[in-house]
Amino acid sequence: MNATPLQPRSLNAKRFAAFRRNRRAWCAVWALGALAFASLIADGICNSRPLFLRLDGKAFFPAFHFYTEHDLLQNGRFTRVDYHAVVRSERFTANPRNTVWFAPIPYGPNAILSANDFAEYRRLRVTVAPAPRIGRLNLSPDGVISRPMACDTFFPGRADAADAVLAEHWTLTDAVSAAIRLRFDNRPAPAFEAVLRHAGASGPEAIFSLAAYEPRDTPPATVRLSLRATDSAAFKPLTRQIAAADVRRAVADGSLPLLLGRHFGGDTALVESLSPVVAGALQSESAEATGVWNGADAHFSCAAPPISFPHRPVRGHWMGVDGSGRDVLARVLFGLRTGLLFGALLVVWAMSIGLVIGALQGYFGGFLDLIGQRLIEIWSALPFLYIMILIGSVLGRSFLLLLICFGLFNWIGISTYMRAEFLRLRGRPFIESARCQGLGPIRIIFRHILPNALTPLITLFPFSLVGAIAALSALDFLGFGLPPLAPSWGELLNQAQAHRGAWWLVVFPSSALFVVMILAVLIGEGLRDAFDPKPKSRME
Repeated sequence: MNATPLQPRSLNAKRFAAFRRNRRAWCAVWALGALAFASLIADGICNSRPLFLRLDGKAFFPAFHFYTEHDLLQNGRFTRVDYHAVVRSERFTANPRNTVWFAPIPYGPNAILSANDFAEYRRLRVTVAPAPRIGRLNLSPDGVISRPMACDTFFPGRADAADAVLAEHWTLTDAVSAAIRLRFDNRPAPAFEAVLRHAGASGPEAIFSLAAYEPRDTPPATVRLSLRATDSAAFKPLTRQIAAADVRRAVADGSLPLLLGRHFGGDTALVESLSPVVAGALQSESAEATGVWNGADAHFSCAAPPISFPHRPVRGHWMGVDGSGRDVLARVLFGLRTGLLFGALLVVWAMSIGLVIGALQGYFGGFLDLIGQRLIEIWSALPFLYIMILIGSVLGRSFLLLLICFGLFNWIGISTYMRAEFLRLRGRPFIESARCQGLGPIRIIFRHILPNALTPLITLFPFSLVGAIAALSALDFLGFGLPPLAPSWGELLNQAQAHRGAWWLVVFPSSALFVVMILAVLIGEGLRDAFDPKPKSRME
């Protein structure tokens, strides 16, 4: 057997082998590649339009072709189709041969969900609170009460407070008497409140209130007073959130008292008072009743708050719903595609400009380099954010406009690196040899210097990608980035600022941004180590 001579490994092969030996960087490449692939096929993962639809013997592929209602239903309406409504319609369900295949997540990034889709996740708010004791009465100039309303508790020992003398039952202070007199004298008086004690030894206390008074043509015949009890309630209000689906099942199988007992500590008296109220709320959205609990008047209420957006994560919407009723998972996935596409295009666009400008400055030097550096310093001093705000307000917000404006400012750092590399390499012997052979500047720049100056570009690419994605998210957060309907992580974070309780609008977009950034940083560190000719050293 003839021995195969050992072939020397090329420099790029050695660099690739060194990169593969960095396990963190190699795993990060596969992870970021998987995320990028998932974002590219996002239409097959999150889509409101079915991948395949068979209706009345006809096959349709709505995910790949646009159809109107007339194309599907022959109803004369040339409008966009609500495929979820079509699938729920009697025409579709009546024929067992009709078939539909939705994507794993049957909602697109801009699909507006209906509150009816979350009916099974509605929660009932059950409240037990002390019943307020408020009464009203009219007082004549001689202090006789007329037209009392809910005043029985304020006049113990009397079946009716009508025709009673107020001063015989309550100790009126001089301030209260003066406030009442001002109104009977038809003089202006501000609103007035005072705490009075009942004339009886063990009588209650109450807050007497008089509304503000303006003079009239004739003095009033009576003055309206309000009474509000001041004694503290015998118990603190209780509020519990119970899933409406659990209540519905408990009512059906007769286990509602057991369900309420688990939420209210097994208090039998309270459960008996709450059971009809909770059962009634399922039919009329809200119900209430009064009774006695813990020796005090109590108010029992149960209400089913309407479904509102943003909505917490539930089955089928694993990352929740944003403030406009759109699925957060779909917007995070499409936002990943938007961010990666924007970052990749921006880095290529900015690196191309920086490469050309840095190469020309570094190779020719002299007056061209001097003028170029001064112009770059002036250009870099321009306020980028203000320019973006100005351009966005004049020309509108679009992906292409944002990409061009970012690229016009993002090349400055790249040009500095490339200028330094060309200044370092232009005096090397192999460049002098190329000049002696009569090669032109263009061929020397692109055939001899550039292949040896690509190390900064390659190692900076992942870090520049991270910076581009972060900058896009920051501009979207501030409201100066992509158009409003474009899915973006920054736009979700901006919604989280308006809805402070919607934690899912913070956790999931920021986690996605963190994962992509950390993966790109690991790849950049691996490339930097692979292209570094100096071996690593560790301090002992």
